[in-house]
Amino acid sequence: MKILLDEMYTGLKPFLKALGWEIHTVDEIGLKGAEDEEVVECAKNNGFVLVTQEQKVADLARLRGVPCVLVGSVEIAKTIDAELRKLRTKPAKRESLGKRS
Repeated sequence: MKILLDEMYTGLKPFLKALGWEIHTVDEIGLKGAEDEEVVECAKNNGFVLVTQEQKVADLARLRGVPCVLVGSVEIAKTIDAELRKLRTKPAKRESLGKRS
């Protein structure tokens, strides 16, 4: 599966690549600053799954039959919340206050 990262997520490329995904960015393919429609058309014409933060881009992609992953503020907030809740439920490690002999 070929993934196209929209501008705001280009910094994720090394991490997703390390996880085994074939990653391309709009910067690499010459679409930095391009109109949303151009990015969506490029994804469609090249068989990319588009990853974006923008609802408008995701909506355009869906209308044109382009697979899309929308990772917006709500999804990020939910992920942070879930991780914080996990930390809150873990018992805190306490250092031993006893003296060594």
